[in-house]
Amino acid sequence: MKGKEENYKIDIKNRKAHFGYFLETYFEAGIKLTGTEIKSIRNGQVNLKDSFCYFRKGELFVKNMHISEYKYGNQNNHDPERPRKLLLKRSELKKIEKKVKERGYTIVPTRIYINERGLAKIEIAMARGKKNFDKRESIKRKDIKRDMERAKNMRF
Repeated sequence: MKGKEENYKIDIKNRKAHFGYFLETYFEAGIKLTGTEIKSIRNGQVNLKDSFCYFRKGELFVKNMHISEYKYGNQNNHDPERPRKLLLKRSELKKIEKKVKERGYTIVPTRIYINERGLAKIEIAMARGKKNFDKRESIKRKDIKRDMERAKNMRF
């Protein structure tokens, strides 16, 4: 049986979110999951690549977050792409909803992890989309940083 300290090591990031959006405000939310979903998350079988959050009747949901079916699950296994409810305080939900109604903002999941108590948490961010020239600037900055690291590590 695995020790509790191994549960903390699950930390899956959405790297595409940092490339495609300007991330502004971060929130930590719980996720309403079924039994086989949490087991798949603990195995690291989550993909946040094309996921996004939306409001429905005053509640926040995450869509397109792929949690693979649990390998040892029976016929009661979960649907990998189903919308999942996010658990936030009402004041945070109102603040986020007000910001989303402004033009150009969206809610993007940036990472999913298991906290110290063994609960699955998702970090979401208020984001504005980058234009193509912004993305080129990000690539240029990353290339310069990589070249500087190479030059620093070279031996003469």
